Amino acid sequence: MDAAALKAMQAPIKETYRDDAGKALVTLRARGAIDDQSIACKVETGRAIAIAGLHPATGGSGLELCSGDMLLEALVACAGVTLKAVATALEFNLRDATVVAEGDLDFRGTLGVDRDAPVGFRAIRLAFELDTDEPQDRIDALLKLTERYCVVFQTISVKPELTVNATLSGAAA
Repeated sequence: MDAAALKAMQAPIKETYRDDAGKALVTLRARGAIDDQSIACKVETGRAIAIAGLHPATGGSGLELCSGDMLLEALVACAGVTLKAVATALEFNLRDATVVAEGDLDFRGTLGVDRDAPVGFRAIRLAFELDTDEPQDRIDALLKLTERYCVVFQTISVKPELTVNATLSGAAA
């Protein structure tokens, strides 16, 4: 897809959102069910079932997906798609790109070993390896716009409003 095709595809969508901001608000959902045989959660991905379990550093077998890995994978996917879309819109000569995310976890927090140890990533690094002959100022603009428009990056950069609730179902209701 070239810049003109991308802009033509997105123009009516952008116009709709300019005219009615409410139409731009979309609720995405993820759903999963706990596994009754092991400490795992079966997540519906829309394409297949992904089974998430404990990371080996917390006693998991390593056979199930780790949700921390899935978070980094979501960041890589979003950043890669955003990078490609921005490069296309800017008519940026991007022959190839690799996206890598890595994060540091202290599992003492997750396991409750040390109350002062954080639960969750203490640092996440996102890196791009670009095959391009574009000048540095264009590369800088590409990265700045990718960071700005990457939904996952922005979500973990600026803490969104979070809520947790529970409802009773089945025999307990």
